[in-house]
Amino acid sequence: MPDFSARDGCRPGRRDDPVSSKKNRRKVRVDFRKNRQTRARSKKLSPDVLEDTAAADRLVSEERISGKGDLSRRRTVIVETDGDDLQREVDVEHCLRGRVIAAVGLQSLVKGEDGHRYECTVRRVVRTLARDARNAVVTGDRVLFRPINVAEAASFRTDAGSVGHADQGVIERVEPREGVVSRGSQRHEHIIVANVDRVVIVASANEPPLKTNLIDRFLISAGKGDVEPIVCINKVDLADPVDLLPIVGLYAQLGYEVVTTCAVSPNEEIHPGVRRLRALLNGRQAVLAGQSGVGKSSLLNAIQPDWDLQTGEVSGWTQKGKHTTRRAILLELDGGGWVVDTPGIRQFSLWDVLPEEVEGYFVEFRPFVTLCRFPDCSHTHESACGVKNAVAAGRISQFRYNSYQKILAGEE
Repeated sequence: MPDFSARDGCRPGRRDDPVSSKKNRRKVRVDFRKNRQTRARSKKLSPDVLEDTAAADRLVSEERISGKGDLSRRRTVIVETDGDDLQREVDVEHCLRGRVIAAVGLQSLVKGEDGHRYECTVRRVVRTLARDARNAVVTGDRVLFRPINVAEAASFRTDAGSVGHADQGVIERVEPREGVVSRGSQRHEHIIVANVDRVVIVASANEPPLKTNLIDRFLISAGKGDVEPIVCINKVDLADPVDLLPIVGLYAQLGYEVVTTCAVSPNEEIHPGVRRLRALLNGRQAVLAGQSGVGKSSLLNAIQPDWDLQTGEVSGWTQKGKHTTRRAILLELDGGGWVVDTPGIRQFSLWDVLPEEVEGYFVEFRPFVTLCRFPDCSHTHESACGVKNAVAAGRISQFRYNSYQKILAGEE
């Protein structure tokens, strides 16, 4: 994370603003939901009108049956464009720069350039411009926000239902993101975290069982988001090391950094893998991601005990992790850098990855793709397929090939 610079005194569009000079200003039409909705239409409107003819006289003023709805309305917004990014034009003289420490719905905790923390809401037009994203603001975002006093924030509430625990503000703009980890969620993009350069994909050797298919999906998401992946296999004390060697060796041979860890040591000594992981995180912008119950929070507690993050146990009869971490939280490392603790997931759908693109994220496929008979070979059912022949010859792992088939089939 770059150091916070002094407050920018340039207005957007001025020649002395090096950022705005590279962008084009234009108008866009976006969907718009009004701040204040009209009274909801009665659920028994038609029966009431049929039974009481006098109710029809009041219908014009009290009920709306047809016409434009709130969701069909449009508004014009002036934005600055930089490639595919749409950024709302704001007066930066009245804004501070900051980074989102945590985001829940429309509430965000932002650390400003002045070192203070601000509880911020999100400007409605910012949410409007976030077209495909499930959330307009996510943990790790760099934002421009306008501080407000407590009197202006009378309607603002924290999770505890109180006002005034920290300074308040309103997020006016989200800066372009670099390095994201995301997945698909109900036909929208769910960005787990933004502005990171490393993702530690945490799996467990046991309890819950190791799932290489989930690791492979995270590797694709990391490649798509331009983030360096690290494969971390935790809870190695719960499995036979001989059983783990083929998987560790597989990802290491593919060129990925692999770390084996044990967050909880019986002799209270720090596991060598934890020390290695700490060294990989120091000075970086990183995120720990993986299935529920694999021990992400426990690893972070082992790396920096003063965090004292809440941890949970795996369900005994389902062997699935329980959601202990409720939101992604940005944490500052003593050795420099930041790391994000994220809620666990149980299924992972890829976002914005076409079936034809999947083979490109399996690095071991590349030498054999040119040996396929058909240029559009999907490597599943075609004859004379170089990839399938490599799998049969043991030059491509059967584990990885099975993951590839499941991803193409749309299995989560």
